[in-house]
Formats: sequence, structure tokens, C-alpha cells
Amino acid sequence: MENELSLKAAVGGGYEDFWNFKGRYRVCKGSRASKKSKTTALNFIVRLLKYPQANLLVVRRYYTTLKDSCYTELCWAIRRLGLEKWFDYKLSPMELIYRPTGQRIFFRGLDDSMKITSITVKHGCLCWLWIEEAFEIGDEAEFDMLDESIRGAVPDGLFKQITLTFNPWSEHHWLKRRFFDCKDKEILAKTTTYHCNEFIDEADKLIFERMKVENPRRYKVAGLGEWGISDGMVYENWRQEDFDMQMLKGKGKKAVFGLDFGYTNDETALFCGIADTENKKLYVFDEIYEKGMSNEKIYAEICRKGYRKERIRADCAEPKSIDRLRELGLTHIRPARKGRDSIANGIDFLQGYEIIVKPKCVDFISEISSYCWQKDKNGRNVNIPSDEHNHLMDAMRYAVEEVITGDSFSFG
Repeated sequence: MENELSLKAAVGGGYEDFWNFKGRYRVCKGSRASKKSKTTALNFIVRLLKYPQANLLVVRRYYTTLKDSCYTELCWAIRRLGLEKWFDYKLSPMELIYRPTGQRIFFRGLDDSMKITSITVKHGCLCWLWIEEAFEIGDEAEFDMLDESIRGAVPDGLFKQITLTFNPWSEHHWLKRRFFDCKDKEILAKTTTYHCNEFIDEADKLIFERMKVENPRRYKVAGLGEWGISDGMVYENWRQEDFDMQMLKGKGKKAVFGLDFGYTNDETALFCGIADTENKKLYVFDEIYEKGMSNEKIYAEICRKGYRKERIRADCAEPKSIDRLRELGLTHIRPARKGRDSIANGIDFLQGYEIIVKPKCVDFISEISSYCWQKDKNGRNVNIPSDEHNHLMDAMRYAVEEVITGDSFSFG
């Protein structure tokens, strides 16, 4: 009884059905701070101890994102449960090993799918799969490949299961149709919100309460875990898709970079794209999105990503920051040519392009999914976009000035 009570204190409430479900697909979409990832991590550590023949595979779109997300969450769960001395921790390759039984937690990225299909276990069987940020998987066929990797017989008392956790940015994603729009006893499809997180502090609660008033559309998704909808959206001409950067070199392809400054309350946002002017397509391949970035830190991060020599259009309202970044070494940074109707003209231009977004650009996806027209007192859309959570949207407009004005260069 003492262990049961301590486990309840460590995990909290709101996830009893999710915790105990044993069907094939366990799917949880939720708001930010809904503790879905932490609860999932705790659940898997407890399950490994309960089922000594079980092994777990953890997957995200890109392998490099696992260390600071799922791996860290599972290490946190081990500490939370007081089990540190029973686990070995490896980073190359990433693995967690439960020493008493040799059970393993493997980590793989969809960017190297061959390493997923070739996994073998020394002890027991590979019966559980956790796909974190499942929204990053834009192609349902890629999920089917993962689904098939959890196959074969399992010992009596054990079960095969795939767990998917994500933020629900768009109602058009295949995840909605496959798991939430159907009834199947093998599927648990659950929505959680920050209200079920009893560990959230008052400062974080205040962020959501402010969002509820200032940006109700974003609050529905980021606060209540509802599907993003297209009504009133500024950009409906976008989709999530992985693409090969090598295919985007050559005539008619232009690299475009835009920078929007922030600091304490707003994120600094770097937009990285390739404009295919012949086919009217804009490929979004990378981003920076972070608060509290000094000019020196902005410079260092742009250098780290390899974009120091690229031509970057930056918010002209920050001339001192632009000058400082130029002094530091961004010799091709220039102020955006803001003017009368520049926002409307930039949006109009972008609406004429198909916007294709790499799944790893999660902050761009978050913004474009909730970037909508303001409404008048009668609830009708007006031709003024929302001025909340639009930093990458602004950076994208600055970036395409390189195409609108014809003053740009070929990528690569």
C-alpha cells in the first residue's frame, strides 16, 4: 500500500485510462503542460519493472531531437521513482538499460528508418513503441512501417502496444482520421489539458489564462488540446512534408532567411526557407525560436547552424541589433523594407505560394496553425492578422522580400 500511494503521488491524476489501457494503440493529444510526456515516461518505467520480458523503442522524426526530449524525460522518470542505481545510461548510441534484467529502451529517428527495422533484443521481446511528437510524421505510410516493426509473438501476460503523444496543430492531419474519428476497441484516443496537471505553477497557469483572453483561437489548441481548424486562417495553403534538400538546388530556387527580434516576452525567430519561384512553392527547412537571446547568442546560434554567410532580412525596427550582428560577422544581414501595406502585400504574395514545411519545424507549424485574421465586434474576419504568436510569420514575410524584389541568390 505504501508503494501504491507513493506512485500515485509521483504521477498524479488525470491519466488512469491511459495508464492501464492494453489495446494496440494508445493515443494522447494534449495541450502544452498537460504532462502527457512525463506521464508516458513514468508509465513506461513502471511497466518495465512489472513486465520483465518487455523492451521499448522510442521514436521521433529526427534522432537528434531525442536526447533533449524523450531520453531526458525517461531519465527524469527514473529519478522521480528513485530507481537511478538500477539503470545504465548510454548516449552513443542512446540506450537506457535496466540492469537487473537487461531490458532496454532504444531510441531511433525516422531519418534512419533502416536502424528501426533492424533492432534485435538480447532479452525478452520488443513489444512497446512510443512515438513522441507524432504530428511530425506527415506521411501515414511511415507510421505503417513503424506499426509493422512491433510484430511477432509475445509471452503470456505481455501485450504489444504503440503509444503516440502530440500537440494537435491541424485537423487535417491523418492522426485525426485514423485514431480520433473511428471507434475501435484496440484504440484509446484521449485529449488532455493543463487542467489535469496538478504540478503546474501559478506563473504557467497565468500564461494560459492570458492566452484565453488575448488569443482564444490559439488557446483552443495550446490550452485545451483541441484540433487546429482552418476557419479564418491567414494561410490555408500549407502542408507538412519531409523533403530532400539536395532536390532543391538549381535554377529558380532561392534561399530566403528572415529574422524577427524578441527578448523577454517574445521569441527571437529565424525563418529558413527555399523559394521555388518557377513552381510557386516555398520550402521551410529550419528555424530558430527562443526567448532571451542576446545579439551575441543570436549570432552564435546562426553560426552553429551554418547560416552565417546567408543573406538575412531582419526587422527594421531594430537597427541597433542589425548593426551589432553585422559587426559580429553577419555581413549580409539587412533591414527588411517595411512600408505602407507591407504586411498585406507580403501575405498576399505568400498566399500565392504552396508552403511546404519540414516536420522538424515544430514552432513554425505551431504558429502557422494558429495565425488567423482578427474579427470585428460582430465576429466577422477583418483584413488584419493576429498580432500574437506571429514571430516566425513576420520573419517569413521579411525573408520573401528577397523574392518579391528580385534581389536574391541561388541556394548552394
